Amino acid sequence: MGSHLVEALLARGERVVIVDDLSTGEVRNLAWALSSIQTTFVHADVAVPMPALRGLLEDAGISRVDAIYHLASPASPEAYGARPWETLSVNSVGTMSLVELALEHGAPMLFASTSEVYGDPLEHPQAESYFGNVDPIGRRSCYDEGKRFGEAAMAVATRSKGLDGRIVRLFNCYGPRMDAADGRLIPALVDAALRGQRMPIHGTGTQTRSMTYVDDAIELILLVAATPQARLQPINVGNDDERSVLEIARAVAAAAGVPFDVEFGPARENDPQRRKPDLTLAHALNWRPSTPLEAGLRQTVSWFKHERSAFA
Repeated sequence: MGSHLVEALLARGERVVIVDDLSTGEVRNLAWALSSIQTTFVHADVAVPMPALRGLLEDAGISRVDAIYHLASPASPEAYGARPWETLSVNSVGTMSLVELALEHGAPMLFASTSEVYGDPLEHPQAESYFGNVDPIGRRSCYDEGKRFGEAAMAVATRSKGLDGRIVRLFNCYGPRMDAADGRLIPALVDAALRGQRMPIHGTGTQTRSMTYVDDAIELILLVAATPQARLQPINVGNDDERSVLEIARAVAAAAGVPFDVEFGPARENDPQRRKPDLTLAHALNWRPSTPLEAGLRQTVSWFKHERSAFA
């Protein structure tokens, strides 16, 4: 997500500072961005006290920050399962330090939250007013509760410190540059399909997801960042085309041109059974997702094929 956002900002003529420790990313995803003189890359973790964060930017020659987009966090079960403490830290310490930096520079700040704040929802579809059904000590809580804390920090800073804060809740985003090994649904299915293996399904496959193509997500993120009325109000970033996991797997097989063949495994703990965003607030901003699942999957499969051939 971050690399796509950087490219969209550069395309608008912005100068972009990337702060990333690459713990869950690949520097090659930033190859085009780093070729631009408008880009500065700082290899660092944002989960540090604000004075240290300020020092990192000063060392890189950055004296002015006009806007902050906070997308730093592991975002897949495998990634945050392997780094639970770091996931909590970047969404708590990292968010609070970035808030302080934003306040020091008088800069607006957008926090990338997640549909996982709704947990295994008892309300369907999920509107931004829904408080969620989250297990605070479950194995996924480092991510779910980390993001909920991040939202709380943004809310307190906006109400009591004058932060111009924005919150987006991302629903099952996918597209080129995903890590084939990160465990999320689309890369796991695509990787298996391209390897000629049975596609892995956790649980029965009847659980649903609403998949959001990355270009659509970035478009709405930028719109929320530019809309004063979105101050503090969380906005769902998603696609309301709800599909079962088995339906999504069948669509991946079609996009990859392979037979539909799946392998069932144990369900993940606290895995949401239904996921669909209420997009009323996004529609009020004159935004709707424009990439059908099948079209997005073709783009994603094509990228994975290219990566496999390039690094074979």
